[in-house]
Amino acid sequence: MVAGPAYVVNSVAAVTETGSLVLASGSGSQLPANAGGAAHAVWVVGAQKVVPDLSTALRRVEEHALPLENVRARAAYGRPSAVNSLLVLHAEPRPGRGTVLLLREAIGF
Repeated sequence: MVAGPAYVVNSVAAVTETGSLVLASGSGSQLPANAGGAAHAVWVVGAQKVVPDLSTALRRVEEHALPLENVRARAAYGRPSAVNSLLVLHAEPRPGRGTVLLLREAIGF
């Protein structure tokens, strides 16, 4: 028997023009549900997170998202953030499981 959430709603650090999603995490706790543990996944993505390729996506995580998350984490928890875990989703093997809502406006880091 497998236990997991019915839905996960999250964002991503970057999405490539070919559709790969990159999620970065300090704790890694949210990654299993996004990787397939949830029956359905919805990713809400700001248009500024679309990048040409995976190498640009990884650079965006380190050079853009992490510094902004560091500021937020220091204010909220009094300590810095880190990219300790990365999840790259290239395709979804279960048709209909994942939905990407690509917004025309910039949201998130």
